[in-house]
Amino acid sequence: MSYTFHVDLRGIVDLLSHHLYASPRVYVRELMQNAVDAITAVRVTDPEHAGAIEISAPKAAGQPLTITDNGIGLTEPQVHELLATIGRSSKRDDLGFARHEFLGQFGIGLLSCFLVADTIQVRTRCGDNPTVEWLGSSDGSYQVRVLDGDDALAAPGTIVTLRPRRGAEEWLLPQTVRELAGLYGSMLPITVRVDGEPITAGLAPWETGEGEAQVARRARLLSYAEDAFGFTPFDVIDLDVAEAGLRGVAFVLPMPSNPAARVAHRVYLKQMLLSEGVEGLLPEWAFFVRCVIDTTELRPTASREALYDDTLLAQVRESLGDQLRGWMTRLGTVDEAKLQQFLRIHHLGVKALAVHDDEMLRLVEQWWPYETTVGPMTLAQFRDTYGVVRFVPSLDEFRQIAAVASAQGLAVVNAGYVYDAELLSRLPALDEKITTEALSASDLSTRLEELAPDDELRLRAFLVGAQRALDRFGVEVLIRAFDPAGLPALYLLDGDTALHLDMRRGQEDVDDVWASILGSFTAGRTDRPQLVLNHRNPLIRQAVTVTDPDLTVLVVEGLYVQALLLGRQPLRPVDTAALNQSFLGLLGRAMHGGAA
Repeated sequence: MSYTFHVDLRGIVDLLSHHLYASPRVYVRELMQNAVDAITAVRVTDPEHAGAIEISAPKAAGQPLTITDNGIGLTEPQVHELLATIGRSSKRDDLGFARHEFLGQFGIGLLSCFLVADTIQVRTRCGDNPTVEWLGSSDGSYQVRVLDGDDALAAPGTIVTLRPRRGAEEWLLPQTVRELAGLYGSMLPITVRVDGEPITAGLAPWETGEGEAQVARRARLLSYAEDAFGFTPFDVIDLDVAEAGLRGVAFVLPMPSNPAARVAHRVYLKQMLLSEGVEGLLPEWAFFVRCVIDTTELRPTASREALYDDTLLAQVRESLGDQLRGWMTRLGTVDEAKLQQFLRIHHLGVKALAVHDDEMLRLVEQWWPYETTVGPMTLAQFRDTYGVVRFVPSLDEFRQIAAVASAQGLAVVNAGYVYDAELLSRLPALDEKITTEALSASDLSTRLEELAPDDELRLRAFLVGAQRALDRFGVEVLIRAFDPAGLPALYLLDGDTALHLDMRRGQEDVDDVWASILGSFTAGRTDRPQLVLNHRNPLIRQAVTVTDPDLTVLVVEGLYVQALLLGRQPLRPVDTAALNQSFLGLLGRAMHGGAA
């Protein structure tokens, strides 16, 4: 034996209000949607039909709201099928209301009115058929009767009447109704009036008026962006995806944007506003634009406040990304100054795209200036001048070696900012003639001038003492000759070594199990940070002549801590103690006439 479900309409209304619709304000949109569909149905057979929607807001508290349209209307059987059936679309298809030119798709829109009213009255007439009244109640009951005489409608169309429920009166206030009707319906190709005043706007952003000059259209779009999004755009990009019936405009933000911030766009469905906060319309990297679009083919979700993420939306997302990419490429051809200005604002988004896109990588290489040891340069300029593109993948490492590398005439690119190291590693994929080389801080020591064997032998005793003094800090001591001569010591720590040092130090602060796990990553590694003493520096030349072991310790510890500070390295407690000890020790010896 089979049974049918029993639906509690009050429970359905509660579900709509708390889980499907974001706000009761959607009732205005749903009423307008039904009216637009009714007018569209007439235009199928009478394209010249002058449709109109009239909304009358309550003049006083407790009075009803009415919305009137001169659309196709309904017969009595259609009233039963369309107004009293929830979630059943087959009959809507049979009656012609599920065709793609109609806005309605789910058959639950009228229920949204129960968010603001306890009863919904619908009076409707189709052609020469009699006027039918449908009276629905939020308790799940409804009545249908045929009207005649003065109660009958004089012409085909529909009138919907709502009386505000207790606590929902604010949603039916004239000002609220006018604002909501203007928000959702201002772009409709059908005249809409609220209390006799038209709310439809002029040209939609995606349209161009007959004889409208480009300068005038741009001024209109800039004004629209200011009103809709609150900013005057850097530029305006027309969008068009024919397979989705999509037309629109992208407004480029005039200020940097946060890639992690929510990016929402204004989307219209057949010129009725779907939502002001649609996400997922563009690729993730396109966080520097805000769009307003109209579409005839993309599918809305049941709440009609977002787009259904299907294959067509994925194709649209890819196509819109191509159009934004094409705009950036064209800028490099027709307006280099504007492109450079755009990159100064939105380089992060362009770099994010360039990680996977060769065309954008070429744009970054050609136009975006990088920080280098020889001053700001684009990668193309750097490559043309120095051949091999050497880069340091860490900002801290670049800061450590910048002065020394520059003095040695070694040109190095700072790739320590987000995406930079990935982009530089991808450069050879653009052209096999491009050579890149990642340079770590420890690599620099191999490029510094080694001392002559006689000098190495003469300084051996000092180096042994210096190494003994710094063993407790986990630092290897080297001596080299390099410029600038005014720099006494250089602290070098590459990213890989820093990671393993952190893991070794972490073993001291965890239990045995975690210490064992961390130890498995560091087993067998003996690499340490390097303190490179500069033999060309007068202070170092004097320090290596010190014969007092205690004074050697003070000098070496002082040089070590100073190199840490110059390299912008954090000081551990043991480093801070060394700083105090060397400073106070050297100060004490100076006051008591200590001599090397």
